[in-house]
Amino acid sequence: MSLESVRTFLAAKAPDISIIELEQSTATVELAARHHGVEPGQIAKTLSLRAGDREVLVVTRGDARLDNKKAKAVFGGRVKMLSADEVVAVTGHPVGGVCPFGLARPLPVYCDVSLRAYDQVLPAAGSTHSAVRIDPLRMAQLVEAEWVDVCQAAA
Repeated sequence: MSLESVRTFLAAKAPDISIIELEQSTATVELAARHHGVEPGQIAKTLSLRAGDREVLVVTRGDARLDNKKAKAVFGGRVKMLSADEVVAVTGHPVGGVCPFGLARPLPVYCDVSLRAYDQVLPAAGSTHSAVRIDPLRMAQLVEAEWVDVCQAAA
């Protein structure tokens, strides 16, 4: 179970971080922001992408959009969103619960610099009803992410 893989990851690497589980779905940025009482930018959405012949994760603020030109420059070619089935197969997490923690297999993780606007962000935690509150710098450190600039500025 995806939520359990995140629990295992956090227990080993960050036992002080608790998973927040809600009865309501937080599968979209809008739902997550409303149910957690934060602005949409604080929701750390994880994009599952194919960059050339490899899969990568990009964690960005919820109200930012991927900039294809910037992403192409950073990843050395065109990037494409994975299908829902590919997301589950590659990450082990369902769409709406994808996060950089407790992955099915190791993947390169990148954090967009837009996350640095916040002291705390809320990425999902492996299910459409779970999240964690975390400093984005700590999140990047825990998942050994590289900081990149691949998004358009939030409106």
